[in-house]
Amino acid sequence: MPREHRKRGKKHKKQPQEDQIYNHEEEQDLEPEPLQQEPSEPSWIVSSSRTQQEEINREAPFGYVDVDVKTYFRTVDVQIRDWQDSQDEVAEEDVDPNEQKRLFFVAALNEMLGKEKQLATDPECSVILERMTYSMDDFVRRVFFDTLAGSYEQLARHRFASHVCQTLLTVARDTIARETKGIMPAVEDSPDKGELRSLTHLVLDFCEELLPNFPTLVLDPFASHVVRSLLLLLSPNLAALENTQSAVRSKKSSTWKEKQGQMKSVFVDDKGKGKLQETVSKNCPPEFTKMARRLVEAVTTELDDNDTRAMAANRVACPGLKLLLEVEADQGMSSEPGSLMDRVTVGVVSSCRNGDSSNVEESDYLGMLLRDVNSSHVLETVVSRCPDDVFNVLWRVYFTGKLPRLANHPVGNFVLAKAVERVSEEQLSEVFQELEGVWGKSIRTARTGVLRSVVDRTASFPALGRSLSEAVSSAFDIGASENKQLLASCILTLHTLPDYQAAIASKTCEEPNPPPSSHHGRRHTQTTSHPLEQKVQGSLLLQSLLRLPEPNNQFIIDSILSLPVEERIKIAHNAAGSRIYDVLLDAPTVPAKTKRQFIMDFIGHYHLLVDDKLGSRVGDRCWTFSDTYLKEKIARSLISNEQDLAASFFGKFFARNLNLYLLQRRPDEWRNMQSEKKRVSEPDLSKLWPTQSGASLTPLEESPALLDNDKKRKRKSRPRDEIDELFSSALGKRSKKAALADVPLTRAAITKPSKSKDEPTDNSLEQVIGAIRSAPKSDFHQKKRR
Repeated sequence: MPREHRKRGKKHKKQPQEDQIYNHEEEQDLEPEPLQQEPSEPSWIVSSSRTQQEEINREAPFGYVDVDVKTYFRTVDVQIRDWQDSQDEVAEEDVDPNEQKRLFFVAALNEMLGKEKQLATDPECSVILERMTYSMDDFVRRVFFDTLAGSYEQLARHRFASHVCQTLLTVARDTIARETKGIMPAVEDSPDKGELRSLTHLVLDFCEELLPNFPTLVLDPFASHVVRSLLLLLSPNLAALENTQSAVRSKKSSTWKEKQGQMKSVFVDDKGKGKLQETVSKNCPPEFTKMARRLVEAVTTELDDNDTRAMAANRVACPGLKLLLEVEADQGMSSEPGSLMDRVTVGVVSSCRNGDSSNVEESDYLGMLLRDVNSSHVLETVVSRCPDDVFNVLWRVYFTGKLPRLANHPVGNFVLAKAVERVSEEQLSEVFQELEGVWGKSIRTARTGVLRSVVDRTASFPALGRSLSEAVSSAFDIGASENKQLLASCILTLHTLPDYQAAIASKTCEEPNPPPSSHHGRRHTQTTSHPLEQKVQGSLLLQSLLRLPEPNNQFIIDSILSLPVEERIKIAHNAAGSRIYDVLLDAPTVPAKTKRQFIMDFIGHYHLLVDDKLGSRVGDRCWTFSDTYLKEKIARSLISNEQDLAASFFGKFFARNLNLYLLQRRPDEWRNMQSEKKRVSEPDLSKLWPTQSGASLTPLEESPALLDNDKKRKRKSRPRDEIDELFSSALGKRSKKAALADVPLTRAAITKPSKSKDEPTDNSLEQVIGAIRSAPKSDFHQKKRR
């Protein structure tokens, strides 16, 4: 470095050594001591210590967690993770595993008592506390929620404690659902403790504490996601509108949460969780509805028009404003002048209420929302939740005449797709006219959202089905009738017809064969994407086309049925393509004749179809839909491939439904069994064995409780003699009781057994066994019996 650049500022001449010593001593005499300064006087040393102390208090406002306590909770986290990973495995010990878990949790909760706030603000223990919250029962959740009272706002603004509050509000939905149904845990009355409030009242107190500073919490980077979780809890109808996870957490936060492992209870499963959520949606406490309204009114009162519009451009406040607009629309407050919807739309709601909607001019603010990455989500909520007259004004001012540019915009196409979902028939016909020559560009840029929304909206207006088929043909550049069969392949790969044909021509060699593997049916994963790879967007577009009314979806059904069987099997073995067959077999708009023809086309190739993880799933769906006659045709076509199915890793599961041995030996009984399975879709364990009244039977392999009892009985029984085992197995092959363990039982199998001509007679075997049984026992057998 040059010498002149080493020091900044003006150079001073050196003083003589005596002057330096004199000045230094003088400065020492005149310099005041730092300890004698007043606290109010400015000093960089004091300000630094104050700033450091404030940072320490901000990180741990309730104190730090002791090292030994933190070490203990690390062991708790490891144990809970082990239980969650092995929750599906059945324990063979005599001790109840839930009792061990309960004792372990009681010890952990006792250690947590009095340290809840410290653990919630700790970087490591906060995640452990979230994991424990999922396994808490209703009483412990209420106690934990009550211990945080008085510090809700401070915890919501904390970096780590805010996630604990968010998790607590998420799991509180199940407890509140049980409280709504009147299911309350028993609480022991003690004179030294006060009354424990219900979780419903605790959530209301939580809202009361946040209400004075609620608008500022929406703008806080840590408290904003707590506010969104609270709004979803108070308005459960919003959970059905969109994905709750994306509404509460960002992509970065969701990725971090996935790295922490699964979060679920170690005591109970989540089978009845959907019914509980439905109970909350139907029987939401009326206090929650009033509180949600108060929160929206607090934001409307505290913030003016410019502040509200600035929230849409704020990256932190934008998701919160989106949920506030949803709550406002759910409460019926969007049509009022001065509402949040009116402020975001720059007075369009007020103009419609005053009868001035014809004079509304285009605003630059909404134009910015239409093309901004973050703010476009707010405008999507606006166009989907605003009143009908407001939507008509927005469509006329901001969308009409600009559809070609918006359809190909990287951000605006999402807003346009949301707007198309609620257009009228006249407005939809305008969409077909404006986007007549633009569809192909949207396909080349893989922006299919607008076309898929047009397909879904056309289902409500069947008169526009012809325009839709022309739009789809124009989008993929398929005009000639001889190329109609390639439409499904073009849509699935998101290629226009010239691009699809060019990709096939450029494919000079086939894909490399998978390397040899010891596991049959395992596929080799390709690291690079192929030009003809099946896309998720194309699969979703095909599913929407199949759900159209019957006359309008015929062109896409003909295209799928015209594909060769080998191509259909490739689609079935793909994760995106197999979903098309699910819709084809389940959609009520697809004719039953078409479904039957689709299933029959696979006859002769089912052993290739089910030799895959996804293909076996498609084969099971085809088998479930088929009637008894069609099932017999499928089963008889696979008799020659029985060994291939047994050797296949995935095909053997499909072969269990066929029961080819019974079909070859006793076909009448096999048909009766399939008819009974079709009639009784759900097994009834109480009618497993026949009674005197002739109750119907269900398959034996569908009753895991009985099989578990048989396993326990076999473990407890004493070992049998080798000779007895040999003859009992020989006798069991011809007895009806042994046959029941191999094939599903029906009433006809018990009451009317049929004997095939090909079945060999075993009279000679009976004579040999009778002679051996009547013979005297040897000394070896007698000693063994003693």
